[in-house]
Amino acid sequence: MSDEPTGPELARAALEAALRRRAERSKPARREGEAPRKRGYSGPGPDPRDPAKFGDVLAKLVKTRGWERPAAEATLFGSWQQVVGPDIATHSRPISLDNGELTIEAESAAWATQLRLLNSSILNRIGACVGHNLVTKLRIHGPAAPARGKGKWRVRDSRQGL
Repeated sequence: MSDEPTGPELARAALEAALRRRAERSKPARREGEAPRKRGYSGPGPDPRDPAKFGDVLAKLVKTRGWERPAAEATLFGSWQQVVGPDIATHSRPISLDNGELTIEAESAAWATQLRLLNSSILNRIGACVGHNLVTKLRIHGPAAPARGKGKWRVRDSRQGL
């Protein structure tokens, strides 16, 4: 006689083998110290399957792509009023940022002088909003003077025959 199972014994052996395979497959591969994953309804607490907030996803994308500096520059120029305050923002505007030096144009020479006096305060506000390593120096100037070549009271140049 043969030692191989037949009939009901063969069916029982096949069933046990199938149950063992299913049990091995259904065990999730867990890392050490990780809590078991729940199935179905997650309940009232936070769950890794919960949808992520858009701001969190965007911040992670900015960090992984290395866009922190361009994002900080965009915040500085795009939100000038929130960065320096409404009083300063109504009388000035940022022009350029080059190697940590921010060029600011004031609405008048008096405001340019005032902004120079507030230099450290403005740098602190910028640092608090966009980071302390983005802007290290301010260059403040007044408005561009109008050209003085035209008008009723100008001196004519005799060399040009005017």
